[in-house]
Amino acid sequence: MADLAARAGVSLATVDRVINRRKGVKERTRRHVLAVARDIGLLSAEELAAFGATRPPNIVFLLPSGSNPYLRLLGEMVRARVAQNTDGAPELRCFFIEGFDPAALAAALRRNARWADGIAFFGLDHPDVREAVSDIARGGTQLVSIVSDLGHPGVSAYVGMENRGVGRAAGYLLGRFVTQKVGAVALVAGSRHYRAHSEREAGFLSIQEELFPHLRVVGMREGHDDSGQNYRHTVELLDQHPDLVGIYNVGGSSGGIARALAEHRRHDIVFIGHGLTPDTRRALLQGTLDVVFNTDPTALIDQAIAAIRSPGAPVPPIKLDIVLRENLPPGDG
Repeated sequence: MADLAARAGVSLATVDRVINRRKGVKERTRRHVLAVARDIGLLSAEELAAFGATRPPNIVFLLPSGSNPYLRLLGEMVRARVAQNTDGAPELRCFFIEGFDPAALAAALRRNARWADGIAFFGLDHPDVREAVSDIARGGTQLVSIVSDLGHPGVSAYVGMENRGVGRAAGYLLGRFVTQKVGAVALVAGSRHYRAHSEREAGFLSIQEELFPHLRVVGMREGHDDSGQNYRHTVELLDQHPDLVGIYNVGGSSGGIARALAEHRRHDIVFIGHGLTPDTRRALLQGTLDVVFNTDPTALIDQAIAAIRSPGAPVPPIKLDIVLRENLPPGDG
């Protein structure tokens, strides 16, 4: 490789990128280095042909860490694909980073852009993240937001639900399920820094005002998708609002809310959440959870990879499953 660098008039680092098919080399330079490698006998004709083929992209998934069961399931599925490593498939990596921390997300985006041709990530709406996205997009790395959009021109595609409509659907179902003429309803979210959560909140509030003005919304608690925090918020809501008739968990880790409702024997409260996982499956069967909005994690992964591999191609809408105890699909949980 040192001989090749000297003959081609490039650095050893450039040769390393070309031979190992890494990003960061201009196409003209790459072809020149390969031609010299052929001339000095470092690469055979067959090997040169393989290098001439289009390289599968390097793709990174950045997922928030924490106790959210749906995100853990999503990460497990991505890492299962990493282990498969089939010919012609993208080179995948998956990292969990500190959830709800814009600085950590911005740093992870910048760090992984040095290797990745494309990054799929949860968008945190924060100046640090937007600045990182701008810089990385200018460098040519494809950025795809999943589940929660960023609404930034540097993000080439969004893969996920139309979250304002999802919030309206949750508000509609909750309002129809509640039998009392008056009462309080509450929302629990991960964080408003996730646009998905703030959009679901806005959709929920809009339909409550339109169709169910007799139900009093008592605000939104941020539980950071942590089961323990969600449990404590629910206990406080039950203590502070004896007329509580409904809860919509905008984010994840609904198991903590279901546990609080079960311990207080409040099966009369209409409860709607997100993500079909073992904890929400149990809550549906026990009757503490009424409705789960679910997106197939396999579809999320497939569409995120497709959006990175085909920039500018239309992204098909993600299917939303509405799961009740009566239509609960078979599962392990």
